[in-house]
Amino acid sequence: MKLIVPADRVRYRTMSAAELRAHYLIEDLFNPGKLDCVYVDLDRAVIGSAIPLHDALTLPTYPELRAQYFTERRELGVLNIGGPGTVETDGTAFSLGTHDGLYIGQGSRSVVFRSGSVLQPAEFYLLSYPSHAQYPTMLVQSASVEPVRAGAPETANERNIIKLIHLEGVRSSQLVMGFTQLAQGSVWNTMPPHTHMRRTEIYFYFGLGQEDRVIHMMGDPQETRHLVVANKQVVLSPGWSIHCGVGTRNYSFCWGMGGENQVYTDMDAVSAAELQ
Repeated sequence: MKLIVPADRVRYRTMSAAELRAHYLIEDLFNPGKLDCVYVDLDRAVIGSAIPLHDALTLPTYPELRAQYFTERRELGVLNIGGPGTVETDGTAFSLGTHDGLYIGQGSRSVVFRSGSVLQPAEFYLLSYPSHAQYPTMLVQSASVEPVRAGAPETANERNIIKLIHLEGVRSSQLVMGFTQLAQGSVWNTMPPHTHMRRTEIYFYFGLGQEDRVIHMMGDPQETRHLVVANKQVVLSPGWSIHCGVGTRNYSFCWGMGGENQVYTDMDAVSAAELQ
């Protein structure tokens, strides 16, 4: 399992574009027929993907975790952005359509991923954090979730926020997870931006065309940097960093957080006029 140790809030200021990408961007997930995971030294997150084809893919017990099985001391969030598929945990199968989510609680000894069709395989995004309490494995069908509408067309940030794992919905030990869909003609996400030192955040961008890009802004509000992000790439955001972006067209992104606080609205707001 690949390990990423992101730079701190002092070192990132002097980094080249290539160095920033190596420390804060995951570019090599979503390989057909494979399950890949990356261990990140931000609240000990594990980020991964699984695209099963003819054969099922089983979540391995990575030696880096020093555990008997993956979720012995962890919980796992799953978001399907591909065709229909199933996730089987300890013999119980859950069917996930496009944009459906699954929370897998601590103590699930076996996790197996399957696609309904090789021609339109499921594409599972995985996000895991350490867990200190057991919560039941739960399926979240996105069509059953009332979206939170935010932004406006005149500010090019009209969007729907779909919460999958949170305090008022499917419960977890520390994981908070959902996704945001920008309306046609809107390109800005999380603007005005914010920080929250109580938890880190992981942004997974999807729904972009091959030639489309998102310019993701990061860093201290008065010392910003940016990453140019393609489809199905993941940005790592420490608690001290803003996380917002603008795309060449509308897109979607999955947001996931881990840390000491699960309150979705706990944010330290930063106005656009403060950014430098």
